[in-house]
Amino acid sequence: MNATPQWRKSSYSGGDEGNCVEIAGLHDHIGIRDSKNPASGHLTLTRQRFTSLLAHLASQP
Repeated sequence: MNATPQWRKSSYSGGDEGNCVEIAGLHDHIGIRDSKNPASGHLTLTRQRFTSLLAHLASQP
């Protein structure tokens, strides 16, 4: 794995919609950051917690 994270934008992010998140694999964790302000830092979750977060979000109306 590269020392520099490879951030990628959500597939749900449109052209200029502005509400975008990016994720990156960080060894055994996942980083989540605001694509509009990447220098502000990121949230780090274990892969298991990230999977739980996605399942929770998918279950919301």
